[in-house]
Amino acid sequence: MLNLLNKMFDLNKKELKKLNKVADAVDAMASDIEKLSDEALKQKTEEFRQRYKDGEHLDNIRVEAFAVCREASRRVLGMYPFRVQIMGAATLDEGNIAEMKTGEGKTLTSTLAVYLNAITGKGVHVVTVNEYLASRDATEMGELYEFLGLSVGLNLNSLSKDEKREAYAADITYSTNNELGFDYLRDNMVLYKEERVQRPLYFAVIDEVDSILIDEARTPLIISGQAAKSVQLYKQSNAFVRILKNEEDYTYEEETKGVTLTEAGIEKAEKAFGIDNLFDLTHVRLLHAINQSLKAQVSMHLDVDYVVQDGEIVIVDGFTGRLMKGRRYSDGLHQAIEAKEGVDIQNESMTMATITFQNYFRMYEKLSGMTGTAKTEEEEFRNIYNMNVIAIPTNKPIARDDRADLIFASMAGKYEAAAADIAERHRNGQPVLVGTVAIETSEIISQLLVRHKIPHNVLNAKNHEREAEIIANAGEKGAVTIATNMAGRGTDIKPGEGVLELGGLAVIGTERHESRRIDNQLRGRSGRQGNPGVTQFYLSLEDDLMRRFGSENMKNMMTKLGMDDTQPLQSKIVSRAVESAQKRVEGNNFDARKRLLQYDDVLRQQREVIYGERYAILESENMRELVETMINQVVEDTVALYTQSENKDEWNIKAITDYMVNNLFEEGALEEQQLTNKTPEEMVALILEKVKERYDRKEEEMTAERMREFEKVILLRSIDTKWIDHIDAMDQLRQGIHLRAYGQNDPLREYQQEGFHMFEDMMASVREDVAKYAMKAEIQSNLEREEVAKGQAVNPKEEEGGGAKKQPIRKKDDVGRNDPCPCGSGKKYKNCHGAV
Repeated sequence: MLNLLNKMFDLNKKELKKLNKVADAVDAMASDIEKLSDEALKQKTEEFRQRYKDGEHLDNIRVEAFAVCREASRRVLGMYPFRVQIMGAATLDEGNIAEMKTGEGKTLTSTLAVYLNAITGKGVHVVTVNEYLASRDATEMGELYEFLGLSVGLNLNSLSKDEKREAYAADITYSTNNELGFDYLRDNMVLYKEERVQRPLYFAVIDEVDSILIDEARTPLIISGQAAKSVQLYKQSNAFVRILKNEEDYTYEEETKGVTLTEAGIEKAEKAFGIDNLFDLTHVRLLHAINQSLKAQVSMHLDVDYVVQDGEIVIVDGFTGRLMKGRRYSDGLHQAIEAKEGVDIQNESMTMATITFQNYFRMYEKLSGMTGTAKTEEEEFRNIYNMNVIAIPTNKPIARDDRADLIFASMAGKYEAAAADIAERHRNGQPVLVGTVAIETSEIISQLLVRHKIPHNVLNAKNHEREAEIIANAGEKGAVTIATNMAGRGTDIKPGEGVLELGGLAVIGTERHESRRIDNQLRGRSGRQGNPGVTQFYLSLEDDLMRRFGSENMKNMMTKLGMDDTQPLQSKIVSRAVESAQKRVEGNNFDARKRLLQYDDVLRQQREVIYGERYAILESENMRELVETMINQVVEDTVALYTQSENKDEWNIKAITDYMVNNLFEEGALEEQQLTNKTPEEMVALILEKVKERYDRKEEEMTAERMREFEKVILLRSIDTKWIDHIDAMDQLRQGIHLRAYGQNDPLREYQQEGFHMFEDMMASVREDVAKYAMKAEIQSNLEREEVAKGQAVNPKEEEGGGAKKQPIRKKDDVGRNDPCPCGSGKKYKNCHGAV
């Protein structure tokens, strides 16, 4: 471990040495660039563009481009980047993460790297966590870029496709991570290439990179349609789990939040629902609903994991404390919580397209990021994103006083002590920012402050609309602000008049977070740019983190020493134990994210094949060759299937003839005797000759132009239909794959193998569909590409929730997707006429 730390430290020292040289070179050019007129400074952009077009590498242009952008910043924004900001910009340009303490001017730092890379004309994406920050930065920094002759776009959720296309066509585009991911997914669902909005992904600078690539890495972006599920089932299972008793009917593992029925619980379920065996295959949905209802009842808590707002369940982000409107728990858990809280139960959604931030951002040619806290996750950034974390020195030494944690025996004692401290500081006029882990805690502290008659603002997910305004005033004399984690992140708390003389902003933490980064972010709200400040954390032995990681010994020790809530424990040993617990949680979370990525990589490889195929279809003018290749494959596979035996008498020539007539030819076009006494190769050659004749005839009847469009219609329809079903099937496979571990099998390997076979089957099914429609479908007057299903984005931060109902094309009767097809084929509707 020590060797690893030394290695990391050496890497940082080595990098800083290199970065200092870049800063020296930029400083050396400063006086020459300063002498240029505004016009001459603007002309530099065209000069750089021409040099790049002529083959010069960006590395050779970097120093001069940084010096130009730095001088332009002084003239336009009245801000002149410090040496450390030049070092941060060089870090970004190299595709790494610049760790710069809060208040060190990350936004200005990014302008130098963004300007340099925008010279290529390939498009630079500046990524922020919310639209407020994207709009603010695009407006403020946009003045600088426009002065230098670059175009700036702002990509918002509310924009039309044309407006989005214009935003992406700009040299520099500001956007949220969610919107970028959804636009990528939507671009791969379009029916015409002109409908795409994004260009190929070149360079991204991610602000608050740890929040996006670590905290939100496990949140997949989903384009979703709705699948009908029984609302009644959730109501019944919710009523049932309410009568179950802990330990007797189920067990609850606090550390993993796992809930499991006991034998007694299983018997109660069988009796309540009047069934013999809960684990019978016919009761899969019931068992699933009971398990999810039990999880909702026992491990999901109101005002901690979710809130009820306007008759809906809205998830609370455990990291930021923000409401995640539009996001729903998957796999029926959301419905179970809706039943628990007595609100309207909405239908479960069906995934039509999905991607994780991990896999989306890894598609960029070059990726970089900025944050105040990334060193604790350096291993993850290096392993997953191939980015090093470089700690950039502060412009001025840090003067903040970070005090050792105060540990109390009970939560009540901790809150009282924190409230007393806040009251004392408020009386002295010192502004206080109180950090809480959950909404529930922020409301407890608020009630205590009301009792102390202290005016204050509460900033949590319930009133995030006033966030910017509250944060802007949080540094004023006597201000008291209670905020859930990371609230106001990205906005500056400026100290008011006379505040620095009072000791600067005081940050009071009411609990340690699972992640050290979040604690460091809270601390970093105070003591910016060398200003004074103070931070103090109040902990109790009843806190989640302490309880989950063994505080019994400590509690016994405090009792033996006769300590109570009036005598807090202030010990470095305890603080180290807390940090050790945090490291364990971080390690567990990293393993979980790594595992998720390994699973998602299976779907990523498949997604790349499908999206690559779609791209080729939309870009190409003539798809006849691909259609014929698919038909050839179907013919070869069918002939091979029925001629496997070495004994020719066992070959099923009739089955081959029937298949070809039913799927490729009209009645009587192929007779059984035509294939008799031929080798498989001769059969294939004969059938393909007839296929070509029929295809040529069809093209003559339709005209070549209409035939080309017809090919695209059937290809897109077949691929999209099968792909949506495949994603759904992969999701279901994923849900139950962990059970394979009981059979001593590695669930991931099983998932990879089964996923591969399922994908092969899906591709075979696409080929069959394309062959059938290409040869058998009769085209009337209307020939249009149609969406296979209507979908809607479901994500953590979007305001609109739910999803449009999935509408299979040409569905004339009210037939369920899994019902038998009315045509009498014996297949499910979704695999037969529902797939058309």
